[in-house]
Amino acid sequence: MYSCEEISERYNVKLITVWDWIRKKKLPAIKIGREYRIKEEDLKTFEDERRTVPVRKE
Repeated sequence: MYSCEEISERYNVKLITVWDWIRKKKLPAIKIGREYRIKEEDLKTFEDERRTVPVRKE
């Protein structure tokens, strides 16, 4: 599981951008207390949906 801070560093965006993705339901997250965590599978889906060229499954 990733924190919002880790996601923002990974994509070189501001933390508020990650929160916006979560709020707009573009990036699924789990709320634990006052923090969000993002599963590896959800992050992969998020990336795959934004590819300019579809991934070929062989």
